[in-house]
Parts: sequence; structure tokens; C-alpha cells
Amino acid sequence: MTPVQQKAIKEKLIEDLNALSKEIEELQEMVKPIAPECAIDDVARTDLMNEQEISIRTLHDAQIRRNKLEYALRKVDKQDYGLCLECEDEIPFERLIILPEATHCIECASNL
Repeated sequence: MTPVQQKAIKEKLIEDLNALSKEIEELQEMVKPIAPECAIDDVARTDLMNEQEISIRTLHDAQIRRNKLEYALRKVDKQDYGLCLECEDEIPFERLIILPEATHCIECASNL
């Protein structure tokens, strides 16, 4: 990976982390407990609870991705960043710029 590519990936990691942090803040507001008086009837309350359940799962997934992005940001300047954990081949720059937290090449990821 060239220094220019490495810099582009680092910028992408920071950009993705900032966007994800904002998303996590919004999701944390959406997963707060629902007060019984917030709904008109039981059906509306059930709908709110279902939406909350989806938000909880989305928040969980966002937190996992944030952890992966933070790990990638710590590794991006190291020599082993961008190497597939399975086959140890270089992960293509095109894949890393789209998914900078990728730890596997496409072939190995599809085999997992």
C-alpha cells in the first residue's frame, strides 16, 4: 500500500468514525425506555416497542462497527494493516477504502 493510499484510508476511517458517533448518539436516544403514557393504545405501544427493538439491534451493530473502526485506525500505520488474516495476501485498496475495517480479502471473507 502506498503512503497516499494509507492516508486516504486513514481519512476514511476518521470520517466513518465521526459519522458513526453521531449515529450512535441518535440511536441511544431512541432506545430509552418508553413511558406507558407515550402511546394512545396497546397497539401503538407495541409498535413503539418493536421500533425500539430494531433501534437496540442497530445500536449494537453500530457499536461493534465503531470498535472495528477504532482498531483499524490504531493499526493503519502498521505494516500488517491491510493483510488478510486468513491467507495473508494484501487486501485490495478498493476494498479497504469502502470497508476500512476489513480484516479479510473478499475470497477469504466469503469462505468464512
